[in-house]
Amino acid sequence: MKFILCLLFFFCTPNLFSQEIIEFRGIERSGNFNESGLIKKWPEAGPELILKIEGMGKGYSHPILVDEIIFVTGIKHDTLDVLSAYDFKGELLWEIPYGRSWNKSFTDTRSTPTFENGKIYVSSGTGQVNCIDAKNGKIIWQEDVITNFKGEIYDHGDAENPLIVKDLVVFTTGGDENTMVALRKTDGSLVWKTKSLGGPKSYATPILIHHNGFALILTQTAENLIAINPENGEIVWHYNLIRYHLHEQGVGANTNAPLYNKGYIFVTSGYNHPGTKLKLADDGKSVTEIWKNDTIDTHHGGVILVDDNLYGSNWQNNSKGRWASVNWETGRTNWETDWYNKGSTVFADGMLYIYEEKSGNVALVEPSPEKLKILSTFKVTDGEGPHWSHPAIYDGKLFIRHGNALMVYDIKK
Repeated sequence: MKFILCLLFFFCTPNLFSQEIIEFRGIERSGNFNESGLIKKWPEAGPELILKIEGMGKGYSHPILVDEIIFVTGIKHDTLDVLSAYDFKGELLWEIPYGRSWNKSFTDTRSTPTFENGKIYVSSGTGQVNCIDAKNGKIIWQEDVITNFKGEIYDHGDAENPLIVKDLVVFTTGGDENTMVALRKTDGSLVWKTKSLGGPKSYATPILIHHNGFALILTQTAENLIAINPENGEIVWHYNLIRYHLHEQGVGANTNAPLYNKGYIFVTSGYNHPGTKLKLADDGKSVTEIWKNDTIDTHHGGVILVDDNLYGSNWQNNSKGRWASVNWETGRTNWETDWYNKGSTVFADGMLYIYEEKSGNVALVEPSPEKLKILSTFKVTDGEGPHWSHPAIYDGKLFIRHGNALMVYDIKK
């Protein structure tokens, strides 16, 4: 049966050769998902559950959806990270082990697949980067980046999602010899590598930004926010982050992708590390600090910018946090409030979707600088472990992953 499903998948999915990039946290890794016509209030019991998949392996990554095919990663066979493809009936089309999982602490798979033009790019918890054929799960190439380029992984494993930049796959190494490498998409061969600024890689994923007609890759190590020229790997500037990590826990644990908006960059991590807004020079060759805010020190759930206000959760300790909003222009706190616990935040069709990490409460929130304006809630009860996977929204459907279980909800009008 699996063989027949794979054949049907191969011959009936021509659109998998689309050029569209589908990746971690939606549009440009910003937490924004390009959706419309979504319902603005859920039924009392929550939106309709239309699909539940179990057994894809433990993970903190979120799935991606490509032409009605769900791609998701998880640990199987004890120490292997596995990429699986499911149809929308929940049938497994194929699965492929793609690298060694992290086995020292918080072992669940972290890397969300990146899709482009019929290929999946994904990395293991120990830093093995793969290019995989999305139709059949065949590994086209694999590069053990951390080993081969003497990279250094931080305390709890590699959590990066490979970034596509034109014909390149770029990946942060950290360590004493390099900061980032660029591999050719077609065969994984090295195109350039960047000199080291010291320190291990962080947990945060890199992003590509466009500023005044040129591109920059923004990545983070445990010590720095770094801007890299994607044409040649030159480090354009770096901004020291570790100086603000004054708490005894989590020093260097940068967790969230930078947020870029109209010439400004925002970075945040937990552990009382202040959220920081930077202004990028017109020529892109330097940054200037604009403000710092101690309220919005998001642990690892991402932040959203809506109408000149930031929204996200903050860190009180590793198991507790509040929700907060900060004005983008001034850096002043709009509000800070309790709602179960800290968690992840995404945005679609004018609404925030927040997913609390301790007990699995999900809320539909109207963005407001006045208060946390919750319109609807429900609770995820399937799966196990902390609720650390970020929500994802595709084709009018809300995807919530909890450990070994994936739930898909209909949120379209």
